[in-house]
Amino acid sequence: MSDLLRSPLHDRHEALGAKFAAFGGWSMPLEYPSGVVKEHTAVRESVGIFDVSHLGKAVVAGPGAADFVNRTLSNDLGRIAPGQAQYTLCCDDETGGIVDDLIAYLHSDERVLLVPNAANTAEVVRRLQAAAPDGVTVTDEHRDHAVLAVQGTKSDEVLAKLGLPVGHDYMSFAVAPFEGADVVVCRTGYTGERGYELIAPNAVAVALWDALLEAGAEFDMLPCGLGARDTLRTEMGYPLHGQDISLDVTPSEGRVGWAVGWKKDDFWGREVLLAEREAGPKRILRGLVATGRGIPRPHMSVSLTPDVLLGEVTSGTFSPTLRKGIGLALVPSFVNPEAEVGVDIRGRREIFQLVKPPFLDPSVREA
Repeated sequence: MSDLLRSPLHDRHEALGAKFAAFGGWSMPLEYPSGVVKEHTAVRESVGIFDVSHLGKAVVAGPGAADFVNRTLSNDLGRIAPGQAQYTLCCDDETGGIVDDLIAYLHSDERVLLVPNAANTAEVVRRLQAAAPDGVTVTDEHRDHAVLAVQGTKSDEVLAKLGLPVGHDYMSFAVAPFEGADVVVCRTGYTGERGYELIAPNAVAVALWDALLEAGAEFDMLPCGLGARDTLRTEMGYPLHGQDISLDVTPSEGRVGWAVGWKKDDFWGREVLLAEREAGPKRILRGLVATGRGIPRPHMSVSLTPDVLLGEVTSGTFSPTLRKGIGLALVPSFVNPEAEVGVDIRGRREIFQLVKPPFLDPSVREA
């Protein structure tokens, strides 16, 4: 994996015995010796820390920067104020397919920080740069900052021990000093639990990681890899770009139409997406819950009857919390949303119940 990018915390992960995997062009921790289930449980019951520095970072700046973002990305940036964040989509203007899903952090009318997925950062930046009006710049800062996610019921206590701001509203952020640098402390995350994402310059990333681990020791905080991140987000039904949503999937199909400002005058893909919304999508992302012992995995076929194929699993895993197999699948919209379906698991048709995600009640919004 010598050609992969490395997090500024790579040496720390090696020292902790992490197992690495390629993800979005980066070599990132998949799991630590504690294992995925313990890491998952730490987040659900106490607190965990993730290095997600592979996530993209792009800054849109200049007079009218926020208006420009609002004319291109799907959600209505006018509904939030400086200091708040918003989940949004970059859609293709011709097809309405999802180029990427990302978080927009509104610093001011002249500065918006975007955090796209690692593999899609260059494409999102390219599209925005090509469309940017005079005076508005779009800068790729992908490699300049680390992103640490502190997630779980004790996340406030961990950050407070370092004097970092806590308690602000969900999907909001504050800028705080640490070791002479500005750290963006965001009340966001990808686990369904209360938590924070900290965006810090590379120069202080190691010191911040070490300080957070030390502060979290009394709460039995565990370093967590992308394996636990995947099981946690799947329990919440959060889609993963490249699996559950993609350039071939529209917001309505991927159940993220709530992140579209349908009343806005302009955003990429507006006309085709409005037409699809009016007609109704032909397929939709549904949840799968095992009625037996089957564990679904991506690309396994999903059928209504042994002879009626519906599609395939997009995400699937064993849920450490529910102790059963769960997954997501794109199925035709005519299928009863509570139907029983079959998943082909190594030649055996296992029965699953279609459900509306999330599979657990999230606590991410708790005050």
